[in-house]
Amino acid sequence: MMEMQQRKRLGDLLIESGLISEEQLNDALANRKKGQKLGDALLQRGAITEQQLIEVLEFQLGIPHVSLYRYPFDVTLTSLISKEFAKRNYLIPLKKEGNRLFVAMADPMDFFAIDDLRLSTGFQIERAIASKEDILRAITKYYEMDDEIQEFSFQEEKTNSVVVKEAEDEAPIVRLVNQLIANAVQQKASDIHIDPQETKVTVRYRVDGLLKTERTLPKQVQSILTTRIKIMANLDITEHRVPQDGRIKISREFNPIDLRISVLPTVFGEKIVMRILDLGSTLNDVKKIGFNRLNLQRFLKLIEQPNGIVLITGPTGSGKSSTLYAALNYLNSEEVNIITVEDPVEYQLEGINQIQVNTNVGLTFASGLRSILRQDPNIIMVGEIRDKETADVAVRASLTGHLVLSTLHTNDAVGTVTRLTDMGVEPFLVATSLAGVVAQRLVRRLCRDCQEEYEPSKSERDIFARRGITIEKLIRGKGCGNCNMTGFKGRIAVHELMVLNEEMKRAILDKKPSSVLRELAVKNKMIFLLDDGLIKVKQGLTATEEVLRVVNID
Repeated sequence: MMEMQQRKRLGDLLIESGLISEEQLNDALANRKKGQKLGDALLQRGAITEQQLIEVLEFQLGIPHVSLYRYPFDVTLTSLISKEFAKRNYLIPLKKEGNRLFVAMADPMDFFAIDDLRLSTGFQIERAIASKEDILRAITKYYEMDDEIQEFSFQEEKTNSVVVKEAEDEAPIVRLVNQLIANAVQQKASDIHIDPQETKVTVRYRVDGLLKTERTLPKQVQSILTTRIKIMANLDITEHRVPQDGRIKISREFNPIDLRISVLPTVFGEKIVMRILDLGSTLNDVKKIGFNRLNLQRFLKLIEQPNGIVLITGPTGSGKSSTLYAALNYLNSEEVNIITVEDPVEYQLEGINQIQVNTNVGLTFASGLRSILRQDPNIIMVGEIRDKETADVAVRASLTGHLVLSTLHTNDAVGTVTRLTDMGVEPFLVATSLAGVVAQRLVRRLCRDCQEEYEPSKSERDIFARRGITIEKLIRGKGCGNCNMTGFKGRIAVHELMVLNEEMKRAILDKKPSSVLRELAVKNKMIFLLDDGLIKVKQGLTATEEVLRVVNID
């Protein structure tokens, strides 16, 4: 009974502190999974952030909140609490004083875990609150990292062959690789880079678009590490001189994860890049990609058309395929036949027929597209338009009454038209078939937990004023344990969307230069990349320097 009261108090407190409304509370209480804590249910809905929950608990229970980023841990204590126990209950030992053991917990109301600890260690337990991610990061760092490297040095002396050890599944190398992947997924990294250097091997993670060094491994680990990854990806372990590609499918905590592996021979050995496609967390909702209100309306109108080509452009890694998949997901129903040709198929979608390009047997984008047309499709998605042949078939498909979605590498929406004509597509075909173009970039989203207001600098004011936006105060991230002191967490897309109207089509037909198209776009009230980015800065979603990092200002 007592626990119920305490749970009820948390909801009341959140309402009193103005963090959630009565409806949100009732919604969370009514729809949470069996046995799920209220706090977790609210977090899952995005009603509050972890930091806000921690602050309320801290205030309610009088338990201090610790940030584990750069916390001076007493590493000897890891022997007191097993890794399994720590992971299962989201807790980690901090320090001991006399007969008291200080423990950081994600849920300080977990009295069973506290009793277990008291019995197993014999200490009085003092609680502190820390966020789940913080604790998991610390467990990974202090419990798992050091053992492996020590084991390696022993192993090197005993036996120099990988194969002997490979038989045991718990070989240090197997654990090390699993560890690197698990860590990357937990930090929401998009790529893992394993870079061999002269005297060492560095491992870097790309988190929110920026690389950072995660750890350095001794040089003698290199060959065995490379071999292990190649075995997982079914690559040829005897071949060290040519680039190889493969993929690994794994499942972490019931979440299917796809890894695309690329191996490239460099001077100091093979560099490996693993692209992580987290199939569970893909954005499959068009409304959640970050389109602003006007652009969302226009985009939905575009993809609901019965025919025409809709292109999504931007450099590699700007989230084009996520937008494409979200659009397909939106259009996916049993009334329509959707077929895609991709290279490679990144995410498998239910109810959509996906074809994988295979150049070895002559299945290219163009030939795949031709055969698709005999399959009575309504909507066709082409992974990428790379050459004239593909572009021609795509144009023909759209003229015969199909909606064609595809991507193209250009810098902005207006430049797409020129790019197509440069490829050799006739201007009159471009004019009749192209319905609209979305250009997209990804910027880092400000961390919700450590925001502060600041006075914009003169140059910032100038940039905003030049685009006709007035600003008083802007928001930036201070940096906290939750976002690894960067001030950013997660990413958000900025878009520009060009819908071709009659005037524009006529301009394309008359082979007018792109400057004319740009003027027409302005007249058509098109929101340019820079404007969309600055509006998002004004809304407190991202920072000015982030927008300037991905958009040319001219």
